[in-house]
Amino acid sequence: MQPFRNEVLTWEEVDRLIDHLIPQFEGEFEAMVLITRGGIIPGGLLAEAMGLVHILTAAVDFPVQMEMEKSKLMAWPQFIQFPEDEVLHGRRTLVVDDVWGSGRTITSVKIRVSAAGGFPSTCVMHFNPHRNLFGSVRPDYYAAITDAHIIYPWEIDRGTDRLVFGEG
Repeated sequence: MQPFRNEVLTWEEVDRLIDHLIPQFEGEFEAMVLITRGGIIPGGLLAEAMGLVHILTAAVDFPVQMEMEKSKLMAWPQFIQFPEDEVLHGRRTLVVDDVWGSGRTITSVKIRVSAAGGFPSTCVMHFNPHRNLFGSVRPDYYAAITDAHIIYPWEIDRGTDRLVFGEG
């Protein structure tokens, strides 16, 4: 097994990724579903750039079964928060997360948007084909391919012990 590689991004690199995503979109979207927590900031940046105002959130968990660690990969998604079907029905919807690792979370949200009568497309900043559990299925839109664990600028430790206060 290869060692785990981290890649820390700057805000400038995030801006370049957003700029790379926007020209890829085919047509206009009527709604956006941001997957918490990873999709909130990229989705907000995309929504602002695209002028979208119908922004929704989805929170998904995959509960761990007690027997085996592998059972986590086989767990059914638990939707902690999800938009009502009527706000998705008939809308071309962009489902946004930060990373497609295994693909389970964003795929679960895409299926649920489709079941509500929406027309979902998936979008991530980074796609990791090495962790993908869905064979040749990949995000509809992605800015970069990676094999690293991505650390976005909003994920940097900001605990109170790290804050520096200037003279005021």
